[in-house]
Amino acid sequence: MSHLSRRQLLKSGLALPVLSSLPMAMTSSAMAAEDDAAKKSGVPARVEKDSFTIAVLPDTQMYCQKVPEGFYAQTKWLVENKDARNISAVLHLGDITNRNTPEQWDVAVKAMSQLDGHIPYFMVPGNHDYSDGGSAKDRTTNLNQYFPLAKFQSQSTFGGTYDKEADRMENTYHLFSSGGRDFVVIGLEFGPRADVVRWANEIAEKYSDREAILITHAYIYYDETRYDWKKYGTKQNWNPHSYGVAKATADDVSDGEELWNNLVSKHENFILTLNGHVLNDGLGRVTSTTPGGRDVHQMLVNFQMKPNGGDGWLRLMEFTSDNKVHIVDYSPTLDLTNTSPQNQFVIDLAKVG
Repeated sequence: MSHLSRRQLLKSGLALPVLSSLPMAMTSSAMAAEDDAAKKSGVPARVEKDSFTIAVLPDTQMYCQKVPEGFYAQTKWLVENKDARNISAVLHLGDITNRNTPEQWDVAVKAMSQLDGHIPYFMVPGNHDYSDGGSAKDRTTNLNQYFPLAKFQSQSTFGGTYDKEADRMENTYHLFSSGGRDFVVIGLEFGPRADVVRWANEIAEKYSDREAILITHAYIYYDETRYDWKKYGTKQNWNPHSYGVAKATADDVSDGEELWNNLVSKHENFILTLNGHVLNDGLGRVTSTTPGGRDVHQMLVNFQMKPNGGDGWLRLMEFTSDNKVHIVDYSPTLDLTNTSPQNQFVIDLAKVG
C-alpha cells in the first residue's frame, strides 16, 4: 500500500502505517478542492448524549497580530456551547502570539479570559511566543506577565509547574475528570529541555492511574512522521533543533522523536499527544505502540495558514462511552464543519490500568 497517498488511505478506511513517510500525492489545489467539497453548514452533530468534549485551539498567532475577532469568536462559541457539548477543557497548542508583543498578548488575554469561570484551559508557548519579535532566539517570553501563575494556582484543575521554575507557566500539568474518567494534561515548552522532560516523566509516573495527554508546540510533522532531527535534519522544516534557542542552550531541546523515546513511550497511560506549529496542510497523524503494547495517537492540527488568521477553525474531540474519540473541525465564524477525512475521523483509545 505504500503507493497510496495518506488521503487515499484515509478514504479507503485502511489504517495509516505507523511512522510512514508517504508522499504528498495530491497537489495543494487538489487538497483545497477536496477540503472545500467537504465543508458542511452548521455545527457538527453530537455523537452521544453522555459524551464529553475537549476542544483544541492551535496557533492563534495571526488572530493576535491582525484578526482578533476570529480568536474572540472561538472562545465565545466554546462558552456558549459548553453545556450543549459538555466541553470539559480547552487545550491551546502554542504560538499564542506571533511577535511576543504587549499588543498581541492583550488580544490573547481578552480572548482566553472569556473562558474564565466557565471552562478550564491549558496552554503551552510556541516558538513565536519567545524572544523579541517572536524569533525564538532564547527562552525569554511575555507569557508569564500576561498569564501569571497566580491566576491558575487557584483553579481546581491546576496541578503544578516544572519544579526548577516553579514560578513560571511554560511547563505545567493539570488534572481534571469527566465522564467518569480521570486525566492529566502535561503541557511542555517549545523544544523541551532535557530536565523538563525528566520532570514530565515524574508527573506521568505520579499520575499513572490517569489518562495522560501531552500538549507541546512541535512534535508531529505534516507527512505522518514525528519531528526527528537525527534522521531528517533540515529535510523537515521548523524542527526545534534548527532555531536560535537551540544554539543558545547547547542544543538542549527535544523534538518529537526524542519526546516519544524519552517520555511518551515510557509510560502506559499516555493516550494522546497534540501539537500545532507545522504549515503545509497543517494536519498529520501518527499512531505508535508502546513497549507494553498500547497504541498512542499523536496529532498535528494547525489552521493559521487559512484566510483571516485561520477562519475561526478549531478542533472538537468528543469522548464517548465506548472508548472512542470522534474528532471534527468546526469554524464558529463561518458556521461550517469540515468533514474531509483529515478533519473528521474516529480513533480508538487504549484503556489505562
